[in-house]
Amino acid sequence: MTTKTDPFLSDQFIRKARLGSGLIIFLFVTMHLSNHSLGLISLKAAEAGRGVFLAIWRNPIGTVVFYGAVIVHVLLVLRTLYVRRTLRMPLGEAFQIVTGLLIPLLLIDHVLGTRVVHDIYGYVDNYHSIVRTLWISSPVDGIRQTLALLAVWIHGCIGVHFWLRYRPWYTRITPVVLTVAILLPVLALLGFANMGRTLIYISTEEDERGYVGGYYSDVRSFGESQSVPGNQIRSDIQPYRVTLYGSFSLALIALFGLRVTRRWSERAHQISIRYPGGENIRVPRGFTVLEASRLGGIPHYSVCGGKGQCSTCRVQVVDGADSLPSPEPLEQKTLNRIRATPDIRLACQLRPTHDVAVVPLLVPMSESAIPTYSQTTSPGREREIVVFFCDLRHFTSLTEERLPFDIVFLLNRYFAIVGKAIEDAGGRVDKFIGDGAMALFGLGHPPDEACRQALKAAATIIREVDRLSEELAEELSVPLRIAVGIHSGLAVVGSMGYGNVKNLTAIGDTVNVASRLESAAKEFETELVLSEPVAALSGADLSGIESREIAVRGRAVPLRVFIVPKEESARFA
Repeated sequence: MTTKTDPFLSDQFIRKARLGSGLIIFLFVTMHLSNHSLGLISLKAAEAGRGVFLAIWRNPIGTVVFYGAVIVHVLLVLRTLYVRRTLRMPLGEAFQIVTGLLIPLLLIDHVLGTRVVHDIYGYVDNYHSIVRTLWISSPVDGIRQTLALLAVWIHGCIGVHFWLRYRPWYTRITPVVLTVAILLPVLALLGFANMGRTLIYISTEEDERGYVGGYYSDVRSFGESQSVPGNQIRSDIQPYRVTLYGSFSLALIALFGLRVTRRWSERAHQISIRYPGGENIRVPRGFTVLEASRLGGIPHYSVCGGKGQCSTCRVQVVDGADSLPSPEPLEQKTLNRIRATPDIRLACQLRPTHDVAVVPLLVPMSESAIPTYSQTTSPGREREIVVFFCDLRHFTSLTEERLPFDIVFLLNRYFAIVGKAIEDAGGRVDKFIGDGAMALFGLGHPPDEACRQALKAAATIIREVDRLSEELAEELSVPLRIAVGIHSGLAVVGSMGYGNVKNLTAIGDTVNVASRLESAAKEFETELVLSEPVAALSGADLSGIESREIAVRGRAVPLRVFIVPKEESARFA
């Protein structure tokens, strides 16, 4: 069964429209907060910055773009809430929606008291008048405006994070982005406070005649000596207030009213979704399998939040597959990416029209500490990284006649060398296993730089282990020797483990090959073996270094490697 979807009504188009309108609003807010931050310099500096801000946004094009984006974004959020068949969702997603719905209620009076009054009366809505109102005359409005600012900024930051979190380069700039996300609203509020304190000491004509204060207090028009009384402004603005507050309130009432109406009407057209545990969830047609799982309280992973951008919610359809609608392009792209068979579908995108039986392929453990609907903080994703393995050779013979405390002392000295070399080079120690270690490079750097970092760490470890061997020569039965294997390629990187023992690690063929290269270094009686991909990406000088092809278990094609002895490893330092 196939369905033809209007491209302008497709979920993918709706998401792009919602994202695009949200980014326009986020840009506006970012510039607005930056302008407020200039208040830390002076009121005059903030006014100068505001001139640039108004030149961009307070013109016919800027006005249409901004307010059009606001209307589109609000309508699409309401549409999303209507389309959702259940309001059960992860906490982060719910928080974003709630803050989004609060924003219009918090900002309507501010828009009326600035832009609308400006257009009707020619009101001079500069920082002097606005800050005076919010800081001196009506601090309650100032508090509400502060809450609105924080709600808008947090809502926007969550949206941008959800948009970018799976981009490989995002992890590299996350510290900078987080710093800006925290500092900008803080600087804006400090700038606002500084301007307010400045205005306290400025005596104005309004003070002498009893300034009323508030959003709709007496205002002075352009080029006029007289002011418009605040009571008249309130009366003139009231229809706008009623219209905006009423429209938004009616939209929310209509939204939930339509949801209730749909729920009652759909009760006659329900389907059954059966799960392997015997659960039988009855839901109206149009529900996704993921929504059915959440409605029935069945644990079901969905790392991307039900946007079809990951495959963690995938299910196997064991009954009723013939009656299912064909995958939409977004779902098909993800299914192709994981090379799924025809009976595998994404639970967040599959909307059965008849009874089906499904088996979730990634099921949370019942004893897991992760709540049913939560998302992991570091979801797994495929990334190109460099995997580094090292191990002490002949370690068993080194420990045969040594006391336990001596073995611990030796291992801690060795682990300190390995850990410091890896961290100084820019890598991350993944784990210590016995006398071996695994490290990852490239989590925050491009692959070519990660390869050079791994080679530098290897050279440092080989040199320092040699020095440690000389230092402890009288106590060791055989010299200390290290074996290092380095390989670069795609691996699945994410938080794995159980309970408190959960760490960021990597799995996949690249990890297996790197481990095999470390074993090959022992077989070849050398200190370092690196794969051809590492050699090519690093651009290292490998002239005179022996290379050969070796068979790697699990790979059909031999892998070319470079065998680097101790005396040659120094060239990578």
